[in-house]
Amino acid sequence: SPLVLMLTGVLVLIALISIIFFVSGGSHFQDPLFCVFVVFSFTSIVDLIIALEEDGYISGFVEVYIREGESYLRTAHGIMICYWDGIIHYGLYLAMIVAIDQRKSYRNLGLFWLGSLMMSIIVFLLGNLIGKHSSDLSPAFLLNLPYILIPTWVFSLSQVSEEQRKGLYQRPQDMGLVLVLLLTAAFTFFRGMVVLDCPAD
Repeated sequence: SPLVLMLTGVLVLIALISIIFFVSGGSHFQDPLFCVFVVFSFTSIVDLIIALEEDGYISGFVEVYIREGESYLRTAHGIMICYWDGIIHYGLYLAMIVAIDQRKSYRNLGLFWLGSLMMSIIVFLLGNLIGKHSSDLSPAFLLNLPYILIPTWVFSLSQVSEEQRKGLYQRPQDMGLVLVLLLTAAFTFFRGMVVLDCPAD
């Protein structure tokens, strides 16, 4: 059942976090995002497998999960986001994990990941809630909740908060990023409404 699929997904993530903790002996947990990046890198590979299976490159891995749990992953926006997460985000997770291990700053990579994750989850959630699969939503849809909560938590971290105390005019790169993200958000929202056959003129 869809509820069992969702609970299985939650148990797999809890087991993965436990394995990470015991293998690393807690040494990497000084940076709370280490665990987030490792778990999300696992889910990125799952997303890549979903996209490859939906495009017919592989078969027999996630058919039951897609059919019973998250059928909206078969849509154009679902497959594209799976590819984006499985390739771009996966590369970012690996780079940030290496930076944490070598005790280097990963702020720029982290900001790019944060913006990319927020933009993709907005497209994904709007597409699922408004699109043709909105009536097929199952409890497995709640597995997307961490992708909303984690960025909110990251914004509240002290290192980010300290940087944000400076005026935006003192951070020209951040100002440029904000402008680009606002334009991209407006375009993405417009594109989403067109793709989903919004009746408004």
